[in-house]
Amino acid sequence: SMYSRPRKGGIYAIEIRENDELIQAKVSHGDQDVILATHNGKSIRFSENNVRSTGRKTMGVRGIRLSSKDDRVIGMLIVKREGSILVVTNQGYGKRTNLENYRVQHRGGKGVITIKTTKKVGQLIGIMEAIDSDDLMLITDKGIMIRQPVEQIRTIGRNTQGVRLAKLDDGTQISSATRILKDEDEEENEDGESPKTEG
Repeated sequence: SMYSRPRKGGIYAIEIRENDELIQAKVSHGDQDVILATHNGKSIRFSENNVRSTGRKTMGVRGIRLSSKDDRVIGMLIVKREGSILVVTNQGYGKRTNLENYRVQHRGGKGVITIKTTKKVGQLIGIMEAIDSDDLMLITDKGIMIRQPVEQIRTIGRNTQGVRLAKLDDGTQISSATRILKDEDEEENEDGESPKTEG
């Protein structure tokens, strides 16, 4: 309800500290689990009940404690479909891991390894919940789009390096990863509209 009267110039959603930025906003029911993921391959899962309600123009509470000065949060998801957690790195590696491998913790901790980041594997750039019927769409920094079925991506443990999802040319990186809900894709294509994607 605090967003029900938007102004022409917009309204504040959160108070931003120096050297910080807002990266994502999602609607939830208030009793779901949240997963945050970082550039260095860590993640944390916690209940929304651990996050107290505050006004719009406040700084909020700590979700995850970053492991180093060069680390940063790259994404969040609200657990909805009890699917697998799909992660993607900028060097074209990724994997699926069963949701049950992400235990619920108290917010503000250091989290757990969601993918082992190395020079070869790269850094984490995307995390999403996915099921077999979804597709994964990758976009490189050269403007190339790669689409593949989620069901073809191996399901393995958290503390692993993952598998190669895309073979990239030297100097090319994955800049964006999103899932496509195939059922809705088919329905919308009949109307000549673009497929629905969710990051």
